[in-house]
Amino acid sequence: MATIRSPVVAPAFVEGMASKGQQLQSMKFRSSDVFGGRALQDRSRMLHKGKLVVMVEEEDVEKKRCKQQARASMGPADKLPANHKVKAASLKAFEELRNASANRYTSAKSSIMVLGLSVHSTPVEMREKLAVPEAEWPRAIAELSGQNHIEEAAVLSTCNRMEIYVVALSWNRGVREVTEWMSKTSGIPVHELREHLFILRDRDATQHLFRVSAGLDSLVLGEGQILAQVKQVLKVGQGTVGFGRNLTGLFKQAITAGKRVRSETSISAGAVSVSSAAVELAVMKLAENSLPRVNVLIVGAGKMSKLLVKHLISKGCTRMVIVNRSEQRVLDLQSEFPDAKIIYHGLPEMIHRTGEADVIFTSTASDVPLFFKENVAKLPPASLAAGGTRHFIDISVPRNVGACITELPSTMLYNVDDLKEVVAANKEERRRKALEAQVIIDDELQSFEAWRDSLETVPTIKKLRAYAERIRALELEKAMGKMGEELTTKQRKAIDELSRGIVNKLLHGPMQHLRSDGTDPEAVGETLQNMYALERMFDLASEVIMVEAKMRSNRQ
Repeated sequence: MATIRSPVVAPAFVEGMASKGQQLQSMKFRSSDVFGGRALQDRSRMLHKGKLVVMVEEEDVEKKRCKQQARASMGPADKLPANHKVKAASLKAFEELRNASANRYTSAKSSIMVLGLSVHSTPVEMREKLAVPEAEWPRAIAELSGQNHIEEAAVLSTCNRMEIYVVALSWNRGVREVTEWMSKTSGIPVHELREHLFILRDRDATQHLFRVSAGLDSLVLGEGQILAQVKQVLKVGQGTVGFGRNLTGLFKQAITAGKRVRSETSISAGAVSVSSAAVELAVMKLAENSLPRVNVLIVGAGKMSKLLVKHLISKGCTRMVIVNRSEQRVLDLQSEFPDAKIIYHGLPEMIHRTGEADVIFTSTASDVPLFFKENVAKLPPASLAAGGTRHFIDISVPRNVGACITELPSTMLYNVDDLKEVVAANKEERRRKALEAQVIIDDELQSFEAWRDSLETVPTIKKLRAYAERIRALELEKAMGKMGEELTTKQRKAIDELSRGIVNKLLHGPMQHLRSDGTDPEAVGETLQNMYALERMFDLASEVIMVEAKMRSNRQ
């Protein structure tokens, strides 16, 4: 059994008591709401005058003594920033931090957590630094699951979000290890990450993924591309060490939730994608009815570009140029959209073709910008149909267009964050559809939790078998000793098989009552009650201690 080393973590603490009847609803929070801003590096947890204040202390080991003295002289109010706010999801997440510090591994099952950045709270400049290409997901999973307190890991990285899902032995240490990994990978200091990072745990984390899969957390409500991306996480993960049983079950249930929401509600009716929102943005920025008359260039020919073509045609734009590394994908688009005039040019002609275009959509997997101020400055002005202004609409993350081009006259640049302008309308309609979908998500959430609860009995089954086997082996050894050396090999084998048969017959009933497929929450509840009863009846906790002590002595 591998030895798990723990980094030094200062214990969190709670002072005071919450007012009776205080109701807290679960919701997502940013870590800056919990950890404080850049000026506040101490993190501790207090209940002061009926208001929850969550701050988790992070100590520099070399200055630990000085900080302890400083904290001893400070009251709780001295540590509280005036504008400090705590969102409700943090309550459950940080409630156990105090207890976890006293015991490295509590008796509770491992936690499912998500740490991430989304389009709702994080600028694209930071998201692109953290973006992990799909080809790098296996490497990221291996690195994360190789951390001391992380059992399983998954990466969901899209143009609108970067989220890390993990199953952690110790959730507070897991948070630290994931945050440090994100900082190391991106080059962004931890204190800057905290300004935008959100952290959710167990039920909150599960519900978040289900909402993401259903399109409820997307910039464009109900968009279908995110479900395909969640499916891809599962597909890649299933062939990767470190993407284990818990996350496999989680992502499968999330996909089921996403499918049900789209088939059983009206959330997909009129839903748009990031690509269609980009086309709508172009329509908003150009003169009325001018889109069919401007020159359109698309850089890249992937899935996003295909959707761009589709929505441009729906807006009356039937002529466009596509620049791509290879021609085959463009030929496929020409076959799929025969009524449109789609012209192909190779990547070396990109700058030249940009000079002929008024609206340029960029959607490639390049991890470096394709357009800079120096090469755009040399281009001729845009046509009169576009008012002499050239529009770059960059829906790639990392970005394909350098922000410096905005310094040029008659040049406009928009990225995925600017699409919020398109989707800001119809907020009430979005809220109504989200409420419909939430009923389904709650149902799928209950099913997943029942399935995961059913897994709790597996260790008990193993412990009970080990307990019975230990007694069987001891009693068999005693009996064989009394019979002497006169027994033949055949007789010894028969006696051994007899003892095994008796044990298996006796265990059959208890084992049946410890098994559940997780589909029926009531049955799962009964199974867990049986598990607790057997744990007490046979003192299986002591059995584990005995087995571990024996293993240590054998190693020595």
